[in-house]
Amino acid sequence: MKAIAYTQHGLPIEDPNALVDLELPTPEPGPRDLLVEVRAISVNPVDTKVRRGSPTETPRVLGWDAAGVVGAVGADVSLFKVGDEVFYAGDLTRQGSYAQFQAVDERIVGRKPARLDFAQAAALPLTSITAWELLFDRLGNREGAGQGERLLIVGAAGGVGSILTQLARRLTGLTVIGTASRAETREWVQGLGAHQVIDHGQPLAPQLQKLGIDYVDQVASLTHTDLHYPQLIEVLRPQGRLALIDDPAQLDAMPLKRKSLSLHWELMFTRSLFQTPDMISQHELLQRISELIEQGTLKTTLGEHYGTIEAANLRRAHALIESGRSRGKVVLEGF
Repeated sequence: MKAIAYTQHGLPIEDPNALVDLELPTPEPGPRDLLVEVRAISVNPVDTKVRRGSPTETPRVLGWDAAGVVGAVGADVSLFKVGDEVFYAGDLTRQGSYAQFQAVDERIVGRKPARLDFAQAAALPLTSITAWELLFDRLGNREGAGQGERLLIVGAAGGVGSILTQLARRLTGLTVIGTASRAETREWVQGLGAHQVIDHGQPLAPQLQKLGIDYVDQVASLTHTDLHYPQLIEVLRPQGRLALIDDPAQLDAMPLKRKSLSLHWELMFTRSLFQTPDMISQHELLQRISELIEQGTLKTTLGEHYGTIEAANLRRAHALIESGRSRGKVVLEGF
């Protein structure tokens, strides 16, 4: 099968060897695996982080977002059948979706929304799982609740922020304040439903005060947490909640004590990494996302389409992600 991989970590994305086209054997599905014919993928920051920082002795296929068609099923599969259209984010410990075929555990797979094409659907899984788990599992919100509380989303125009803004606005009673630093990203975040948008390139507290907001109850910090950390503590109310998804080099928890602030980490790969008993919850939440798409409650966060799935186009996509100037999700389609 055709695949795109890296064989040497740490190369700058401008190097043609940073990602290469090659042929690899088609994987064999395990007992609970689906063998999916990949139709479209999207690119996430984790793709670039693994390429830069994870050594490999054999070709490593990246990619943790895909939509495709089930081509074969393992002996113990019960949730899907051959021919089903699916979308999923995959497993950090296995070969990824930059390939014509991928084996993936059915417990982290959902049915592709029928109203979306494969490219539109591929933009959703990783960010939807991350945003859902952050909003409901980590920050403790409930659908239909949250009236009167304020959620500040730092980096609301990115992939996770784009779906988190929609989920928080449409499924909870939270007042959603997103951050974006450019005119086009501010417009994007407003279009996704944020009640207010402020600039994370400027001090946060004065901007919130101009809106009549002294404190927020919750913060979802999706990017540059180490840069904004003191300000986030400042704007959180006593006993507020801070959740993050990025990788600050150092994070001192002691400043949280005075306000009794709680700190929550979200990594959507945790359930598949540890094969947790509730691993199937990711299948269930993707099914819920699919329903919400079908109802028109949520929309795809596809930002840019970078053409066919090949090394040259994926190097372009990685370069955009690394620039920090992407809006929504970057998608590629077909081999």
